[in-house]
Amino acid sequence: MRIRLDIAYDGTHFRGWARQPGLRTVQGEIEGALARVLGGEPRLVVAGRTDAGVHASGQVAHVDLDPVQTERMLSGRARTPHGDPVGVLAGRLRGVLGAYSDVTVIATRAAPEGFDARFSAVWRRYAYRIADHESGYDPLERLRTTSVRAALDADAMDEAARSLVGLHDFAAYCKPREGATTIRTLLEFDWARDDDGVLVANVKADAFCHSMVRALVGGCVAVGEGRLSVPDLAAIRDGLARVPEVKVLAARGLTLTGVGYPADDLLAARAVQTRNRRDVD
Repeated sequence: MRIRLDIAYDGTHFRGWARQPGLRTVQGEIEGALARVLGGEPRLVVAGRTDAGVHASGQVAHVDLDPVQTERMLSGRARTPHGDPVGVLAGRLRGVLGAYSDVTVIATRAAPEGFDARFSAVWRRYAYRIADHESGYDPLERLRTTSVRAALDADAMDEAARSLVGLHDFAAYCKPREGATTIRTLLEFDWARDDDGVLVANVKADAFCHSMVRALVGGCVAVGEGRLSVPDLAAIRDGLARVPEVKVLAARGLTLTGVGYPADDLLAARAVQTRNRRDVD
């Protein structure tokens, strides 16, 4: 039985999503909670692995339960006779994780046929928060906001961000990984100030390569500071090589806010399609 989990976490004190021996990770915490509730050695598949310090408000994962684990989950019906035992699982996991945990399972549901949290996804969306001289520094937001000691030109940053949208090779904005493609479709990229004056980037793509969002944001900050011009960001992208002017900004400002999936009858086909290597048209 495959279960979909919707997850949120404050990444400050995690060494990223992926399970690592001897280190505290999001995957490790949730798998540990699943093991306590259902037994066995549950293994999660996630929509997008986040780095150390990165947060999530809309992460998605799935877990496949063996017959024994499924029976233990369904036995929860005795304690919640009017409840859905799959839906109730989220509350049981929250009970194990603790009342003030920095990770929570928002919801659990039976996954539709063909659903794969990673390969069925059609897009991921991130937000990146920056406080500059205009917004000022708010200590209550320090764990999810990066501070820049400058007055940033929000309009120039927005124009530069929008110039990068489309299907491209983003090698100049990614940390290379052997055998991994850097071709991505950037669906949305824009900047706006929120009600407190904090600059917030909206970044949506079919998928992201390693450190891509934080490098894209770093390029826009260079434009906002006047160190690069608006056309420079597209020129750097098309040069396919990393440049020192584009810094990878801190993880603290980055939050995975959502993952999108197609209609249920297209989930399996999308998973097959995503496994194929991306090529530029």
